[in-house]
Amino acid sequence: MDIIQSTNEAVSLLKQLIATPSVSRDEKAAADIVENYLQSQGCTPERQGNNVWAKSTHFNTESPAILLNAHIDTVKPVSGWTHDPFTPSLEGDKLYGLGANDCGGGLMALLQVFLLLRDHHPNLIYLASCEEEVSGREGIESVLPLLPPIDFAIVGEPTGMQPAIAEKGLMVVDAVAKGVSGHAARDEGLNAIYEAIEDIRRIQQSHLNRQSDLLGPVKMTVTMISAGTQHNVIPDECRFTIDIRSNECYTNEEIFAMLQQHLKSELTARSFRLNSSSISPSHPFVKKCVARGMVPFGSPTLSDQALMPFPSLKLGPGESRRSHTADEYICISEIEDAIRTYYELLE
Repeated sequence: MDIIQSTNEAVSLLKQLIATPSVSRDEKAAADIVENYLQSQGCTPERQGNNVWAKSTHFNTESPAILLNAHIDTVKPVSGWTHDPFTPSLEGDKLYGLGANDCGGGLMALLQVFLLLRDHHPNLIYLASCEEEVSGREGIESVLPLLPPIDFAIVGEPTGMQPAIAEKGLMVVDAVAKGVSGHAARDEGLNAIYEAIEDIRRIQQSHLNRQSDLLGPVKMTVTMISAGTQHNVIPDECRFTIDIRSNECYTNEEIFAMLQQHLKSELTARSFRLNSSSISPSHPFVKKCVARGMVPFGSPTLSDQALMPFPSLKLGPGESRRSHTADEYICISEIEDAIRTYYELLE
């Protein structure tokens, strides 16, 4: 096993990906790069849309597989970059570029480990998936029915190479508070903004009883609000959006039913499918991580784990706090350490 060579390969390919814009739902060019690289390494990749995967050389269809997954898409670059987000820039140990940390480091480290193990580990599947940043239905959700049965998955999100054995779910709820229009100069109408304020205050003050040891309480935040047509008209409608981060103690349907019971506004959930996920601390892979001195924790951020109906955890190089920020970077030493750690855990 040549970790240095594998790291160099990972960094070289990651630079290509950084230089190839791959914002969610526009990942074709990035998927082409991964597919072509797998072919150049003697693999026979498969593809569904902009998702690319490959199986180990002597894949055994009679036994469940281990899935190595990370995503190729990125968010749009935020303002404030001092580097060109689409020009890979290596400064000392740091490689700057959009997607370097989220999730290029994990994507490339898992790819190199797959290549190192593919000939003597019979049941590995490497999957570079798309649309993770928008939880799109053309991403991993469209691929899972095409894969053999999965026993366990590693998701290469940036966790500082510590195992995230639980993560919060996500539900976005659109709310409409109703009022009655009237002239602002007279005491008439029913102001929908004031009706919305009452519901927003209830959300702000709400505390669901069931808390998670790893994930803490459910978090509900009003993040958008819109109302009114002009300054002298009492608005008869006020729209606002609620971002809800659930723990494993509640399903999204349960939380939505509670909101309907306590709020006056009309509510519409965009989706119920992104529930919280977790893996047992007694799972053999988790126990192996702990034996190496790694520390399991709960992650507040959502990933494609929410769509996996089998045991999984997040484990990847980089730090979550760097994601979606200006001057995002990954350290070369982090990629090297990730390749070594993945290899030793999976071997």
